[in-house]
Amino acid sequence: MIECIIDPYSGAGTGGIATASRLAKAGWKVTVLEKNDFAGGRCSLIHENGYRFDQGPSLLLLPHLFREAFTDLGTTLEDEGVHLVKSEPNYVLHYHDGVSISLSTDTAAMKATVEAWEGKDGFSRYLAFLRESHDHYENSVEHVLRKSYPTFFSLLKPSILKVLVGMHPFESIWTRAALYFRSERLRRAFTFGSMYMGMSPFDAPGTYSLLQYTELAEGIWYPIGGFYAVLDALKKVGERLGVQYRFDTPVRSVVTSTTSGKSRATGVVLESGEILSADVVIINADLIYASNTLLPQTSRAVALGSKQTSCSSMSFYWSLDIKIPTLEPHNIFLAEKYRESFDDIFKNHKLPDDPSFYVNVPSRLDKTAAPEGCDALVILLPCGHLPPESSARPDRQSSAGTEGIHEDELDELIPKAREAILDVLESRLGVDIRNHIKHEQINDPRSWKEKFNLDRGAILGLSHDFFNVLCFRPQIRSPDHEALWFVGASTHPGTGVPIVLAGAKMVAEDILQEYGEKSMPWPTGVEIEAKKKSGNKVSAKMDLQSMHWRDPGFWLSWTTLFFAVVWIVLFAMLAPRDKSILAIWDKLQYYTEI
Repeated sequence: MIECIIDPYSGAGTGGIATASRLAKAGWKVTVLEKNDFAGGRCSLIHENGYRFDQGPSLLLLPHLFREAFTDLGTTLEDEGVHLVKSEPNYVLHYHDGVSISLSTDTAAMKATVEAWEGKDGFSRYLAFLRESHDHYENSVEHVLRKSYPTFFSLLKPSILKVLVGMHPFESIWTRAALYFRSERLRRAFTFGSMYMGMSPFDAPGTYSLLQYTELAEGIWYPIGGFYAVLDALKKVGERLGVQYRFDTPVRSVVTSTTSGKSRATGVVLESGEILSADVVIINADLIYASNTLLPQTSRAVALGSKQTSCSSMSFYWSLDIKIPTLEPHNIFLAEKYRESFDDIFKNHKLPDDPSFYVNVPSRLDKTAAPEGCDALVILLPCGHLPPESSARPDRQSSAGTEGIHEDELDELIPKAREAILDVLESRLGVDIRNHIKHEQINDPRSWKEKFNLDRGAILGLSHDFFNVLCFRPQIRSPDHEALWFVGASTHPGTGVPIVLAGAKMVAEDILQEYGEKSMPWPTGVEIEAKKKSGNKVSAKMDLQSMHWRDPGFWLSWTTLFFAVVWIVLFAMLAPRDKSILAIWDKLQYYTEI
């Protein structure tokens, strides 16, 4: 029986739990090591005197990827006791002037909402926006969540080039939304979701409108018992298959050995000094942390640490002794200075002066989240991350600056953020809850870093701009060590629970193929996509014929691709003849493999 170790710090996170269960189904002996005394990582729960809070994610998107994970293991969400309830409406958006807008899967309701702000022709433009977002969604599932891109050249496959232009990776979500919506309000309403990726809507690739699509077409769901109920069920399935979990077991380092010039992972050393050997090691820890702490230091790890990361957050968990009927399960409070607020977070890496924030009320959908007559509130306020470890603060005057929020500033900034949230709730909802908060817990950039070893306290790992995805994102297989794989938010395909579940499937299949498994114990992603296509006479795949030449993205995307191909050809021709060019060429290949 082949042995596998999944380690450490949040080794029992989404990626670790899902990968362990899959490998156990394939007959492997799997041990999962976890620093904390609980599973789930950022998807874990906080309990306080009858109140329950989701520490991280609080809404379930792309439900088919969750169902697929259980079906692949021979069971279902329902059979494992997971009950999903739909949030209706999806959100209520609260603007600075007291106006609120609801977003919903109800087409009739959305028609009325859109036409109220966009006029009679606005609904047809809304449907066109959904069509584009649908194409982004389908192409992303097929070409990103189902496939790996180990090198730059793997991006040049005809199958991906054919659809790349239609995915609008070189335009922002804001630019794409502005083509369909004339009012500032609806442009904001259909772009704030980029925060799920830890990015500004003015920088996030247009591809990520797929998030708006899945919300508006498939809805927002919530598991009774909290988001962790899904991962707990997945963990129990794995345990039935033989997965062993060891909690309160921090890992000091990954053991590697070198034979014939090749390094290989052979196990781990625990903080206790115990050595565990294994045929395969999978790291579910934050990738930048793991590369700089658990593995031998390399120039690749240094380069990885210089990549752009997502934002952090100040998250407040409030136990209220009252209910607030004006709050729905999911609420967004948008800043008046919308763009400036995002610039403060993602360019200046600080706490916005005028923040936008999200309020989740789990007790609105799940009565077990709070005592009767009370509400549990989770408030997530995005903010800048901490500076890199190597960044030294030159003077006290620098404040957060472009480096990030320094830890010694948080004791001053957290009360400021708290008051800003309370003031906005009072001014827009007409309710002052200051005297009704019976208990409070807080996660901030410092605690995200300490609790889950997240580099710079970045809650969603590496950023997701074009040069941080596909072949440019760290791949699932270590380029430096054999028998070592990575799974999680900072690894391909990317962040978000359903995306990490897709990544876990990719990792498990790659490992099984490496060790001689000719067929998978579940339908592969390629097989699933092929079956979907065979059932449709007309493919949903976006191709060049579906793009109009007047579309701004048509010329921008084609021009970029044209020069990229020319650049590659020139380098390929010159590299063998010129040493300096060859050096640059090697460096390019090196960084695209990180």
